[in-house]
Amino acid sequence: MKIVMAIIKPFKLEEVRDALTAIGIRGLTVTEVRGYGRQKGHTEIYRGTEYAVTFLPKIKLEIAVASDRLDQTIDAIVSAARTGQIGDGKVFVISLDHAVRIRTGEVDTAAL
Repeated sequence: MKIVMAIIKPFKLEEVRDALTAIGIRGLTVTEVRGYGRQKGHTEIYRGTEYAVTFLPKIKLEIAVASDRLDQTIDAIVSAARTGQIGDGKVFVISLDHAVRIRTGEVDTAAL
């Protein structure tokens, strides 16, 4: 089992969710986050004053998947989140040793 963590642009959330639903992913966690990578932020002008925006709004998705669904999940996220512009985000994969569904007591892949 794996945890797929993806950092994407906020306006791509619905497209990514739809792509994951289309491949049978039934659950994910979404968190609003701020950060920067190669973008290093940008500047904005508000009422004639220039401001540096160093931490940009992003969305962090966390999805627990069976190992055999990993590549399909990553492909769905990447294809739906890609704009071709800097700041599209990243996907990270973390090993998941154990999972338990609290309501039923199901464990590991059955709990996903």
